[in-house]
Amino acid sequence: MTAILRTESRKLVRSSLVLTGLLVLLVAFVLAVFPGFAEEAELIEEAFPPVLLGLLGIEEIHTIEGFVGGYVFSLVWLLFAGIYFAYVSAGMIVEDVRTRRMDLLLSNPVSRESVVLQKVAALWVPLVALNVGLFVVLFVGIRAIGETIDPVTLVIAHLFVVPYLLVCAGIGIVLSVVLGRVESAQATALGLVFVCWLVDGLSHMDPDFEWVGAITPSRYVDPGAVLVHEEYAFSDAGILLIAFLVLLGVAIGLFVRRDI
Repeated sequence: MTAILRTESRKLVRSSLVLTGLLVLLVAFVLAVFPGFAEEAELIEEAFPPVLLGLLGIEEIHTIEGFVGGYVFSLVWLLFAGIYFAYVSAGMIVEDVRTRRMDLLLSNPVSRESVVLQKVAALWVPLVALNVGLFVVLFVGIRAIGETIDPVTLVIAHLFVVPYLLVCAGIGIVLSVVLGRVESAQATALGLVFVCWLVDGLSHMDPDFEWVGAITPSRYVDPGAVLVHEEYAFSDAGILLIAFLVLLGVAIGLFVRRDI
């Protein structure tokens, strides 16, 4: 039975396209300032407070690879897209429970496990929309400003972000099962992703507290390393995928036992 998957996928089309459009405009604007930015990169980097450098993971910002990895991916993917996935998934279960649609849904021959799995699987819509839209604007925009970037490396950088977004979705789906109000679940999911991103960046400021960042999902994704050094951290991607599966398993386990 894939009716839930189809329904949830259709529901996500509009918001996915709107978000993709907004982020495409943001990325286009950021790329437009790169030529002038690159000329003053050394002065700008010296003027940046260490806190900001740590948050964005800025490295070799005079190159297009360092600029894209430090600005576009750190803000657009790790922060904005991560918040979106957590926010959307946080409303998937609790909204249906609050509106009593879940009672009607479960009156059909469908298990609770299948409900959760199909709702999460519907996130393929924003995953595809964002990856395709942002890849195109990055590749075309970089060419338009007279720079070049390896398209294969750019694709790999996008792929390495996917496990991180899945973890953000996993955080949201757990909260959607645990909490009883849509607003509470979505606000908590949004806040958790932002705090994790912030803690990870700040933890680089002091070696004594760097271990704190190890519990944040953003610690295990580094698009800058992929774009600048072509370093592929498959083990970190594996950790994120395992974390997502654990969160998904927790959500399913709690929902199966939950009295609705």
